[in-house]
Amino acid sequence: MSDPVLWFSAPDASRVELSGGKGASLAAMTAGGFPVPPGFVLHSGVMTAGLDKEKLLSLARAADHDGAMAYIREAAKVPAEALTAYDELGGMVAVRSSAAAEDGEAASYAGQQETFLELTGRDAVEHAIVECWASFFTERALFYRQKMGSLDDLRMAVVVQKMIPAEKAGVMFTVHPVTRRRDRMMIEAVLGLGEQVVSGEVTPAQYVVDKRGRVKKETVPGDPVLTEEEVATLGGLGQKLANHYGSPQDVEWAIVGADVYLLQSRPITTL
Repeated sequence: MSDPVLWFSAPDASRVELSGGKGASLAAMTAGGFPVPPGFVLHSGVMTAGLDKEKLLSLARAADHDGAMAYIREAAKVPAEALTAYDELGGMVAVRSSAAAEDGEAASYAGQQETFLELTGRDAVEHAIVECWASFFTERALFYRQKMGSLDDLRMAVVVQKMIPAEKAGVMFTVHPVTRRRDRMMIEAVLGLGEQVVSGEVTPAQYVVDKRGRVKKETVPGDPVLTEEEVATLGGLGQKLANHYGSPQDVEWAIVGADVYLLQSRPITTL
């Protein structure tokens, strides 16, 4: 593919082999008309363009994660088109890795690579892209890919997405993750960025809702986070996402003012 940049709205952006799991999911949600912050993907072939792939493979097979990461940092080049695309987005962005095996039905690859938040300026974005590529060769990532039988797969996409200054954020499971009831959804919410929920830094407010978005159980450790209207809106979006993909979804979301945004959706792999 000649153009290294795929905007979420591009037809090919929803192909997992090009955009990775995270990028393909964002493109598919964009195509489905869901409220996704704008962004683009550096496709999975860009990382190794101009590199000695046999050298990288030999380092990976030898579990030389330090050597592989050093080679990426020294030799990998971020194309000018990526920085031009960042200029078009403007403002603050998030840069996230998106491995070809990530967010798939067969294996949950979440957390294996890097995420960089609240970045501004070309230099910061360029550095984050290279660090995402380098993270493909961490000790943990190499061990995981060896276990999954995909050690020789050198495809790694990177997502660059406009950062939402979240007032409220969190995760949503379109099937109850504990009881596995399919007529119940669970929403976890905090004030500020949703990474606090994903990382376990903060105990979130928890809402169990039915398929109409009505609260059936509420566990709020402090002041209320979500209004009834926000819970209903999230529940409706969750139901639409599950229908769109044809499987239960694990969704990351953010709220700014009256607007709800979807930041990620992947199949629930623990059911």
